[in-house]
Amino acid sequence: MQPIHIFLLILAYFSVLIFISYRTGKLATNQTFFKANNSSPWYLVAFGMIGASLSGVTFISVPGWIEDQNMSYMQMVLGYVVGYAVIGLVLLPLYYRLNLTSIYSYLEDRFGYYSYKTGASFFLLSRTVGAAFRLFLVANVLQLILFDAYGVPFWVTVSITILLIWLYTFKGGIKTIVWTDTLQTLFMLIAVGVCIYTISDSMQIDNVFNYVAESDLSKTFFFDDPKAGNYFWKQFLSGAFIAVVMTGLDQDMMQKNLTCRNLKDAQKNIFWFTIVLVIVNLFFLALGVLLTDFAQQNGIDAHKDELFPIIATQGSLGTATALFFILGLIAAAYSSADSALTSLTTSFSIDILEIDKKKSVADQEKTRKKIHILFSFILIATILIFKYFIADASVIAKIFTFAGYTYGPLLGLYAFGLFTKLNVKDKAVPFICLIAPIFTYLISFYSVEKLGFDFGFFVLVLNGALTFLGLYLFKKQ
Repeated sequence: MQPIHIFLLILAYFSVLIFISYRTGKLATNQTFFKANNSSPWYLVAFGMIGASLSGVTFISVPGWIEDQNMSYMQMVLGYVVGYAVIGLVLLPLYYRLNLTSIYSYLEDRFGYYSYKTGASFFLLSRTVGAAFRLFLVANVLQLILFDAYGVPFWVTVSITILLIWLYTFKGGIKTIVWTDTLQTLFMLIAVGVCIYTISDSMQIDNVFNYVAESDLSKTFFFDDPKAGNYFWKQFLSGAFIAVVMTGLDQDMMQKNLTCRNLKDAQKNIFWFTIVLVIVNLFFLALGVLLTDFAQQNGIDAHKDELFPIIATQGSLGTATALFFILGLIAAAYSSADSALTSLTTSFSIDILEIDKKKSVADQEKTRKKIHILFSFILIATILIFKYFIADASVIAKIFTFAGYTYGPLLGLYAFGLFTKLNVKDKAVPFICLIAPIFTYLISFYSVEKLGFDFGFFVLVLNGALTFLGLYLFKKQ
């Protein structure tokens, strides 16, 4: 594809998103921006959450993981099922019973002011970095296949990317996102299907399922070495806890669930979302097997996060594949980034500035709009920092590793609140939540150096356990 074709595709795509924004943003208020007036159909929320959960990182990094890790990622996906069950049966009933706009308000009711602010602050850090990681990956691809051809510098690419998100979310917020994410998830899944079809046709594969099942790369379960990072129980349990913290304790993901009409609809959303997410991840892994074999057979030197983009856009699979790859990549990236920007705005407005306690509705809306712009600039700055400091490892691995350190304190706080009746010394909570990740890093580092034991993504559980222990040590008598 020529750069002009890519440009026209992006232009058409965002024209559709802006049209949806115009339709859903009419008469929008803060209640619309934050909770969509509790009027979202559960099936739209469930379908749209698939795109938000997978993001551009999954779209690119999961297929690129196959070469080194085979299909071991599926061990984590199976763990997700357990985590989503906890969300549906434990966390959603709690959030709906308390009628929360921000889920971190629970921490104030349970422990106090400092615990509440600590939980919200860790979310803001986690989601800002996580969203920036995802957008960084996609901005790099867009830079390579489009903006380099026009001599546009990377910082302009990033700024345009964020500006487009701001443009279609600034008015309707989460109400707009419920609808745009549905459309973007559809485009992403069509793109994966088209890519699987074209590459299997090019390789003259009659039965894709048999081909993947018989491949040496399809090994899924690893029980041999408990010290290895891909050991089954480490990844399975990590997957369960990652689902709980990165969905159930994450304002971004829960904000969509809280727009459903009632608890029953929200639980149906989680149930169907879980089933479809497992199936979709299987397709991504199957695509990874096909891409890896195709690259080896055709002498294409592409690995990790470069594998899918290079094969899809170099022309060997045809223009249609390139077109759908770009469409799917943009859809996957923006379906997670737009909700991240909205949830960051929501959490900072409600949890940090507490604008819901101000008297004037007009002042609340003015403040919310300023915060929305502020976080747009913060995301731009964070992505540019990543441009110069990120390493070569797959971005998805970096996201899960980073999440282990930033979401761990949230895991410990909520576990202590839900599963004990104890209270804590509220002013000590910020220090506990800062010290626990430091100890987690030291234990993880020295366990590899001295014992050869790799915690892998299980650092999340270790971090949560250390936070829980710290809260217990500082419990009120």
